Amino acid sequence: MDSSAISPIETINVAIQSHNPFLNVGIVKEQDVWGKGFPDLPTLNTHASDAVFQAIELLRTSQSSQDKVTSIAITAAQGVGKTHILSRIRHQLKANGSALFVYAGVNNYTDLNLVKYQFQQTLADSLSNTGSQGVMQWQQVATAMANEGFKAINADAPNLSAKQLLERFDKVCATWSARNKNLMDRLTKEVLRIKPNADPYIVRAILWTLSETQASFAIKWLSGNELANSHADALGLPNLSKTNQDREAEALKSVQQILNLVSYYNPIVICFDEIDVENNCNADGFTTPQVIADLVKRLHDTLEHSELGRGVVILTVMMPDTWTNKVDSMPAGIPDRISKYTQRKPIDLKSLSGDSMVELVTLWLKEFYDVKNLTPPNPFYPFEEDELRKYGKNKLTVREALKWCAENFKVSEERLPEDPYERFKLALQREMAVERVNYLEDNLLVANVLHFSFQTLKGEKFEGETFTGEKLNGIKIEDVVEVSPKALNNGYINFKILAKEQDTDIRIGIAVLQPSKSMLAGLNRLIEYQKFDITRGCLLRSKSKKLKTKGETYKLLEHFISNLGGEWVDLKEEEIRQLIDIYFIYQKRKYYQLDDEQLLSFSQPITRENPLLLEILSAPSGQIDTETIEGEELLNDFLNPSSTEDAENLEDLSELLN
Repeated sequence: MDSSAISPIETINVAIQSHNPFLNVGIVKEQDVWGKGFPDLPTLNTHASDAVFQAIELLRTSQSSQDKVTSIAITAAQGVGKTHILSRIRHQLKANGSALFVYAGVNNYTDLNLVKYQFQQTLADSLSNTGSQGVMQWQQVATAMANEGFKAINADAPNLSAKQLLERFDKVCATWSARNKNLMDRLTKEVLRIKPNADPYIVRAILWTLSETQASFAIKWLSGNELANSHADALGLPNLSKTNQDREAEALKSVQQILNLVSYYNPIVICFDEIDVENNCNADGFTTPQVIADLVKRLHDTLEHSELGRGVVILTVMMPDTWTNKVDSMPAGIPDRISKYTQRKPIDLKSLSGDSMVELVTLWLKEFYDVKNLTPPNPFYPFEEDELRKYGKNKLTVREALKWCAENFKVSEERLPEDPYERFKLALQREMAVERVNYLEDNLLVANVLHFSFQTLKGEKFEGETFTGEKLNGIKIEDVVEVSPKALNNGYINFKILAKEQDTDIRIGIAVLQPSKSMLAGLNRLIEYQKFDITRGCLLRSKSKKLKTKGETYKLLEHFISNLGGEWVDLKEEEIRQLIDIYFIYQKRKYYQLDDEQLLSFSQPITRENPLLLEILSAPSGQIDTETIEGEELLNDFLNPSSTEDAENLEDLSELLN
């Protein structure tokens, strides 16, 4: 690692003291499976996830109908990483589009007497999550079905993407409805020609998920719930009133129909997680592991075996004792149905090793340091590699490892000088040694630095001349405040300085407008003195970023400076840099054991003499600096931008037109 690229160690230590990335992360929840998730250590327990991916490929490509439904049992002690594996599988399937994913966290099953109905709801809910095509998994299936239907109606029909269909479906449905009201009937009919054993209402409901207005009602119906009669009529779906017992009696058949139909177009991975609950049982006295195992067996035995289908993989995740004491002893071939792919041998997850402990910590810390935009002295700082390897040899679970990391994620206290001013000088020396790149291009940073710098000068009075000859007419800073109304400002005027100048109230609006902010948009705000309650506007921008005399931007600048007493202050690296250094000391004041009063006192001698701050406070010259203006340009230059400024002018034009 290039030592010059390493961030200052005190900056890293401040970040470590302010946030512990290992806190409250050892327990993985359902939202982690569906959401962004957490850093995944791909080398840990790859034998388990690889087995699932291999099973998917076997089912997808096999010509034998007997291979189209299989199952895998995964066992591991609490905290080893069972749900981590499911999350890895889910995110990889979403990335490569090789299968749809259903997550059945058994903790959500509140009544084991209704387990089939509750699984139907889980199935409908899981398929409502976003899949590999950026739409709901239901809609991916519906897209394949609809394209088949369109091709059957018209062999020359294009193959539409899911997003194209979603954009057009409601409009097309309305058109067909006005003519003959049979688009959904026709599409359903064509799908049933290919899948004659499919339930026509389930086919119809899945197709309706392509409608933005009807999708939620169709999914509610697919989950086994009753609709309002008006919605059921609009969808053309039956809507009988049922008790929960009725729904339970019919749920397995509905689930079979849905899975048979969906798996014809896409492989499906169904994951039963957390089945180890023992404090619950159904009316027949069977516990949660036994009830779920029986459900898996029923699904395995009753799903349609078609050589044309893509297949179903059923995963059941449990602790080793649950397999040994509950599932493996169940009759009627249940263990064989739960672990068919591995021939009744569960896949056992392994604990961490010394190597994987180092990899795990490195992975978690990479995300932490990337977010903080920091480069540590080594990938596992503040831990020692030998320490991690030694601790990892204890056959830890992932949860235990992360808990240990949370407890030990700390840095030793640095011995700082006793004198507060010496601590400030040490901090300033370190900040001055930091190599900063392109900081003038960071509008927000520059604005925050200026805001803080003027805060240090509250109550100070300035007289005399600046280094450019402009006068400071006894101006005294009273406060630094936000700009309102916020919605109209949209962040262009960064803050206001409230001051008195020879007993006259003045309010200076400060706007940092480097390239990433539009000059035209900023000037349009700065000239609105009454709207934003300012008496003077100050535009901060490097004068090396020249303007051309043609166009709306220059006209506004001329009006702003000549008629409104506004000012364009040049942003220079050497003038803003010393303020940035002090600002970062302020961010780290707790580390250097400096209170706000001390920091204010030590910073004032620097900020009070800073040329940039004095120039902002000085009386405007009332003239446009000729250094900021380019010569005459051709219209073709404007229409065909070849420079940053030209491109920015086009952005300004776009804002005007919108």
